[in-house]
Amino acid sequence: MHFVIFGLTISSSWGNGHATLWRGLCGALARLGHRVTFFERNVPYYEAHRDLTEFPGGELRLYGNWESIRADAERLLTGADVAMVTSYCPDGLAATDLVLASRARKIFYDLDTPVTLDHLERGVPLTYIGPSGLAGFDLVLSFTGGRSLTALQQRLGARRVAPLYGSVDPAAHRPVAPEEQYRCDLSYIGTYAEDRQEGLRKLFLAPAQARPERRFLIAGAQYPAQFPWLENLFFVRHIAPPDHAALYSSSRLTLNLTRRAMARSGYCPSGRLFEAAACATPVLSDSWEGLEQFFEPGREILVARKTEEVLAALALPDGVLRKLGARARERALAEHSASRRAAELEGLLNDSVVQRD
Repeated sequence: MHFVIFGLTISSSWGNGHATLWRGLCGALARLGHRVTFFERNVPYYEAHRDLTEFPGGELRLYGNWESIRADAERLLTGADVAMVTSYCPDGLAATDLVLASRARKIFYDLDTPVTLDHLERGVPLTYIGPSGLAGFDLVLSFTGGRSLTALQQRLGARRVAPLYGSVDPAAHRPVAPEEQYRCDLSYIGTYAEDRQEGLRKLFLAPAQARPERRFLIAGAQYPAQFPWLENLFFVRHIAPPDHAALYSSSRLTLNLTRRAMARSGYCPSGRLFEAAACATPVLSDSWEGLEQFFEPGREILVARKTEEVLAALALPDGVLRKLGARARERALAEHSASRRAAELEGLLNDSVVQRD
């Protein structure tokens, strides 16, 4: 099948979680014999931090403005099997018009469903979904499961919905030799977000303050100058995907934090969760509904709601943590790989053919 995708970005992992997921998923689709054309608007903040220009089995179409590629996109859609628009696509409305007019299977993939629903609730305009909602699409995929799927039907008119959760590419995320620059007792990778700050304070900064003899490392973009830095807290401004495995493999324990809207919705695992697990790094996560669907708490993952639980996790013997990480890696490879998600997507598309026919 030929997939034509209009998305936010696949070329830059800076400040977003879309790129890494698309790289793994497109690679897995290519291994299944499919072809992907990915349209991405060339915006300055991604261009300045671009860490991918091509991907196996696919084609990246960078463009300056919609009119410059509209005719080309329309031509490609005439021969496409699957036409997909994603959340936060800068030209989502214009792309939707082309997709819905095509003969391809029409898919909308919301990688930010809790944010989409939160904006609807607060009356904030959506720049990637038009006034007709999602009723014109054959299938609406969501990075989030649970009650969010029902909300997409009730609030946006989606006719058929299904979760397509985050995933990990085991070729990119695997145990590697530790690097001294990343060695730490607890790491955290994540772009700065105000609605994660309370969780970061309680589950990362407070433990760092309570254990000055331990080394803590934070990596991510957009952290403000007034962030409460500590002497035992080390910072990496941006870490590219090829270096994620080294950072995770150098971490005795890593923290997963969920943004407020995602935590409130539940069933919304971060891609970072799967990446760390695939590196056999013991993961300490905040608590949210549905977490146990992805990893078994206490056996494959640790869960913390308060500072004291983080301190208790840090005090666990190395052997206990290693076993936890090994079990998490086994689960990630079996159930949360990019290949597994690509196969799930194939199944959903085959079902949609049956339903359309």
